Amino acid sequence: MHFTELAKKRCSVRSYADKPLDPQQLQAILEAGRLAPTGKNHQPQRLLVVQSPEGLAKMAKAMHNQNAYTAKAVILVCADTTDCWVRSFDAHCIHEIDASIVTTYMMLAATEQGVGSLWVERFDPEIIREEFALPDHYIPEALLCLGYANPEAVKSPERYDTERKPLEETVWFESFDA
Repeated sequence: MHFTELAKKRCSVRSYADKPLDPQQLQAILEAGRLAPTGKNHQPQRLLVVQSPEGLAKMAKAMHNQNAYTAKAVILVCADTTDCWVRSFDAHCIHEIDASIVTTYMMLAATEQGVGSLWVERFDPEIIREEFALPDHYIPEALLCLGYANPEAVKSPERYDTERKPLEETVWFESFDA
């Protein structure tokens, strides 16, 4: 599958079949996260895979969503702030950027594997910290819900023809001057 096809096939899945994830597919998704580029190769990502009913209930609590979208697994993407590249010009630690790249790679790998995904930012970090005993230097950055999409949850790749702005509205060359 070409990259553009993969990108158009990916959609935010909010309803999953009652079927556990294949361990090999989950492993391929996690491997994609391991391969993701990070600032100066620091690899600050710390991933917690949650699949048990008890763990998924904790995720639902943190999302303020009764059923966590019926996901069969949720990957908690954290960043270790003690292992993060820091930009020398302004001392900006890029852990959030690194975690975003890792999450994106895993989301696209899930699509390639035929696994639906949903990147969730609407969660209470304090509940996550408490329920999963995060060390102080781990920042919860994202939740990646995973599972096999119910058919009605899948969106058409053609949606990008109307749901995305044309390049002319988002890309400039050399200067932002009109």
